[in-house]
Amino acid sequence: MSETRKIAAILAADVVGYSRLVGADEDRTLSRLRGLRSDLIDPAIAVHHGRIVKRTGDGSIIEFRSVVDAVRCAIEVQTGMIERNAGLPPERRIEFRMGIHLGDVVEEADGDLMGDGVNIAGRLEGIANAGAICLSEDAYRQVKGRLDLAVCDLGPTQLKNIAEPIRVYSVDVGKPAQAKSTPTVVTEKPPPRLSIVVLPFANIGGDPEQEHFVDGVTESLTTDLSRIRHAVVIGRNTAFTYKGKHVDLKQIGRELNVRYVLGGSVQRAGNRMRVSVQLIDTETGNHIWAERFDKPMADLFDMQDEIVARLAGTLNAQLVAAEARRAEQTPTPDSMDLYFQGLARLNKGMTPDNVAQAREFFDRALSVDPDNVDALIGSARADIIEGHFIFVTDPTTAFFTAEAKLTKALSSVPDHPRGHMTLGLVDIFTKRATQGIAECEHALALDRNLVQAHSIIGLGKVFLGHAEETEAHVAEALRLSPRDALAYVWMTNAGLAKLHLGGLEQAVAWFQRAIEANRNNPHPQFLLAAVLAQLGRLEEAHSAVRVGLALNPTYAISRVRAAWATRSDDPTYLAQLERILEGMRKAGVPEQ
Repeated sequence: MSETRKIAAILAADVVGYSRLVGADEDRTLSRLRGLRSDLIDPAIAVHHGRIVKRTGDGSIIEFRSVVDAVRCAIEVQTGMIERNAGLPPERRIEFRMGIHLGDVVEEADGDLMGDGVNIAGRLEGIANAGAICLSEDAYRQVKGRLDLAVCDLGPTQLKNIAEPIRVYSVDVGKPAQAKSTPTVVTEKPPPRLSIVVLPFANIGGDPEQEHFVDGVTESLTTDLSRIRHAVVIGRNTAFTYKGKHVDLKQIGRELNVRYVLGGSVQRAGNRMRVSVQLIDTETGNHIWAERFDKPMADLFDMQDEIVARLAGTLNAQLVAAEARRAEQTPTPDSMDLYFQGLARLNKGMTPDNVAQAREFFDRALSVDPDNVDALIGSARADIIEGHFIFVTDPTTAFFTAEAKLTKALSSVPDHPRGHMTLGLVDIFTKRATQGIAECEHALALDRNLVQAHSIIGLGKVFLGHAEETEAHVAEALRLSPRDALAYVWMTNAGLAKLHLGGLEQAVAWFQRAIEANRNNPHPQFLLAAVLAQLGRLEEAHSAVRVGLALNPTYAISRVRAAWATRSDDPTYLAQLERILEGMRKAGVPEQ
């Protein structure tokens, strides 16, 4: 016989004291039970998409497509039994007890189910009180926040013939949660970090032709945010139950157990579309971030993709910053708390001090959890930054140290988008630009919102002697994430490409934009100085060098030559590099 293994929501139920009831009046009991099945139980199962797997006298095993359906069916039946037992003496009441579990089952060819999923549901039913529903922790996790009922945490419970204790929750139907004094109502765990729900965006004006666009933005943003590693993103179906309702955001946080709510609106005015968004902390109700996009009307689907890409990229940075702020207040930070603090430090600007502090956070995260792949990639990023911006005397060693860390990370998580992108950067800095560009393209295939990869591809083109192609890649990154925390790096890459091409005035413009975007980065200051010197604007060039040396006192032409001359053998690139070094020399950058 063939069999299929799957995850299923299983409800097990039986009648409390069935033998006693049958012994007292068998005909009446069986007749009432048949009537309950035809009038209450079977219709409830059908309405909630259940499938009766088997019945054994007074007991039933029922499969549902979701725990939500199983619990709703159980509540409907138990509520119906309260009504039907009203006025009857206790000895004549038919009362059910139920257990619900979400777990692994094996489906036989005849439709029968076997396995732990069924066994645990049956054991849960066995410990339930009359009229109650016992849920395993796996099942309760799917429905918590949706039950306006008394939910009691029974704690880890040893079930008969089940090897490990299972945390059990009991739902007492007919008793509102606020009225229940004992046992203690369960206290929810704090929301997971990076937990968020995207509420359906409001369609301002109510134009029905715009409704599909508005819902599409919500759905696509939910999907894209779920690609953020470690993010807990509430599903679309749950989020849409709040559509059109005036809701208290703190209450939503409690109901869904999330830290953040993203809400927004879409409004069409003539030939333009305005999208407004807000990110809110559900614990405090405070606004963390708000943004507004005004776009000319074009193809709605193209516009939706662009808006979603911008939002997803910006939100990633905003969520990291928010988690880092929380971590700073945590007396005993865990590995991920430390990782977020490291990321936030890098986002402040790439000075030697910031990078050193970021490395310290990443390394502390790894000491707490050596398997934290994200912290390992973060540590590799610190190595690369130190080599690229010449914070160390031996950039080559820094790059190969980073490569070893990234190889280890990707052996653990082969499809880590940021891991592939960061490895691509190492390749680009070690005479493997073609390979590095391929790694970045692979990263984008894994996560289209990793827009930094576009700029890195553009940088790789510089080392291949095709600097004329760089600006288009940087422009794409800026189009998708114009206010990105790393936008100043991308602008610097574009300016470097213009400098290699001899477009001095354009290079000045890009470097000045990069400096305005983030003044805590010495790299564009020295590049700007080289261009200004070539243009004969020596006083301005000297000023830029002074600012750069204040941020990175160890910067020197010998270090630049040692680092940059080893990145490519392309003769076009090497000739362009000599012109840049001569500009730095005129600007007053130290030789040693």
